[in-house]
Amino acid sequence: MWRLSMLEKRSSDGVVRALSEIGIMPAKSKAQQMAAGAALAAKRGEKKKSELRGASKSMVESMSEQQLHDLASTKRKGKPRRASKS
Repeated sequence: MWRLSMLEKRSSDGVVRALSEIGIMPAKSKAQQMAAGAALAAKRGEKKKSELRGASKSMVESMSEQQLHDLASTKRKGKPRRASKS
């Protein structure tokens, strides 16, 4: 994505803020990324919507295919298994 390469020059906090301004929010955890991937598969018809559970069930209805793709394609390196509550 050309957008990310332009934003990599900023500080990590600035990158997250800039990503949210242009509509791309990276996944905060591996679990969130996996839920987005499952929702994306259901949206594309590769998986039945009835097989979805938890967050992926609401994601498929509330997010566009492009938003799900952006969330699911977040790099996993450095991500916690679950996001901390804050």
